[in-house]
Amino acid sequence: MSAPLIQTTGLSVRHGGTTVLDRVDFTIARGEIVTIVGPNGSGKSTFLRALLGGVRPSAGRVVQAAGLRLGYVPQRLVLDAGLPITVARFLGLPRRVTRAETRAALERAGVPDIGRHPMADLSGGQFQRVLLARALLSKPDLLMLDEGAAGLDQPGAAAFYRRIEDVRRETGCAVLMVSHDLHVVMSASDRVICLNGHVCCEGTPEVVAEAPVYRALFGEGTQGALALYRHHHDHVHGDDCGRDHAALPVKEDA
Repeated sequence: MSAPLIQTTGLSVRHGGTTVLDRVDFTIARGEIVTIVGPNGSGKSTFLRALLGGVRPSAGRVVQAAGLRLGYVPQRLVLDAGLPITVARFLGLPRRVTRAETRAALERAGVPDIGRHPMADLSGGQFQRVLLARALLSKPDLLMLDEGAAGLDQPGAAAFYRRIEDVRRETGCAVLMVSHDLHVVMSASDRVICLNGHVCCEGTPEVVAEAPVYRALFGEGTQGALALYRHHHDHVHGDDCGRDHAALPVKEDA
């Protein structure tokens, strides 16, 4: 087995007196698609920022493979609606890219013909595809998405995640996604990690299904689409978040 692209060992992050992440062990291999799910405030976005180097761990470590190229699609990006900038110009910031690079990235993101469109005129789905194209310009070994389909309706989100699968197949990159769209992303995931300050369960998604018995146990927050996991370990403080059971009801991070 090849060395992991990123590995964390005992990763902990504290904000003031609050422990946001507690002893998180994690690896992702080339070509994997891994999805992080968890309730609101569970540390999902903090975890991504720690992997990217934007948050300093209070304990543990993050090790990247030598020469690792990262691509990142943020949860949201706000642009001034009055800013007269085209898609192609946006993709050329902060570094200039060639027309060929711009077109190739937009084509891979599934929107090859919008390079001349003003950013302010894009639909939500087009805007997310442009952010994806921007992340792909670096030809990443690991593509990271923090709620990459936030704000899209279910068909739009489904189309976005199908494009992510295409990108993985075409480029061989690994993909790490934070998402609350269980009903959309589970079919695209090789592995799922439930995070609630710590890794409470981890495994391969076995099924995405509507099941009244699971809805009865875990409420309606999953909208009837619940993921069943093969339990790997019970990581911290004896929490029981796995053992062949449905995922937590998932919400967005604050």
